[in-house]
Amino acid sequence: MATMRRFYKEVSVREDDGLFAVQLDGRSVKTPSGAPLRLPSRALAGAIAREWHSQDEEVRPASMPLTQLASTVLDRFPAARAAVVDHLMGYAGADLLCYRASGPADLVRRQEQIWQPLIDWVETLIGARMSVTTGVIPVPQPADALDALCRRLDGLDDWHLAALQVAVTATGSLILGLALLERRLSAEEAFAASQLDETYQNELWGEDAEAVKSRTVRHNDITSIGAFLELSES
Repeated sequence: MATMRRFYKEVSVREDDGLFAVQLDGRSVKTPSGAPLRLPSRALAGAIAREWHSQDEEVRPASMPLTQLASTVLDRFPAARAAVVDHLMGYAGADLLCYRASGPADLVRRQEQIWQPLIDWVETLIGARMSVTTGVIPVPQPADALDALCRRLDGLDDWHLAALQVAVTATGSLILGLALLERRLSAEEAFAASQLDETYQNELWGEDAEAVKSRTVRHNDITSIGAFLELSES
């Protein structure tokens, strides 16, 4: 959606066959492809309505992450499901949490304390026993672990799969994305876990402006997904 002048005054939510439509001056919002923007919960519809209400003279889609994600689900799914699952499984083969530092000792300890419980959790949750290694040389993951992860992804509905895609891209980890999806981690905890190495380096050497900008974008993406998940299930 391109930036456009605000053309409406009132924003409201209307129930429609068990779904919830956001309306501008009584007319339903549509996705870029022209589909009605109908949401699975009143809470999510209300949050999206607030995004539209908060716009000034110009409507800026970049400032409406919930609207953008909902539009993506309605426009791309279910046709994109297979491609999304394939994309996410690419992360499973080289998950951030499976590659550990050999030093310094403080970083090794942080990774063990924060990442290892999540490795153990995903094994308990779905039976995916992931291989952990030191260094960056790729190590194949067990086929049964990958199969378990793939089955989990296949079982997600379109809304959760789309949310997971954004979370995994932002964190660099399928396990962290699943932990956020399953409420094992909050959005802030998932972000902190994904930034563990960078945070450690920043403590030692400081952080430059470009790194701050990149971290802010990832933080905003993860925060938006956390909100989206809570709202869509309310």
